[in-house]
Amino acid sequence: MSLPTELRYSKAGRVLHVAFDDGANFALPAEFLRVESPSAEVQGHGPERKTLVSGRAHVGIIEILPEGNYAVRLVFDDLHDTGIYSWAYLRELGERRSELWDAYLKALEASGLSREP
Repeated sequence: MSLPTELRYSKAGRVLHVAFDDGANFALPAEFLRVESPSAEVQGHGPERKTLVSGRAHVGIIEILPEGNYAVRLVFDDLHDTGIYSWAYLRELGERRSELWDAYLKALEASGLSREP
């Protein structure tokens, strides 16, 4: 398993930059991280129970808290703070960003919801 060598948040761009020790690096928008939060509030208790989070186009991250040596807890400015992002999950989000984001946008459209608050 590769480990992160850098976590850097760009407040102006609302993007978390994650670099791994194998050279992989990803730019993960705060909105994407918020709607894909690993919290039970978002993920539910199984894939078929995932909650579609809308209205977070302008969300930002206000704090990044270490969780042992395996993860970080992200605190968003909408006060969501229950998601613990393991290094493996951050890596997965980076690798699957396009696929997950496309699925999210399609789900919003199908539900008549918007990214805007």
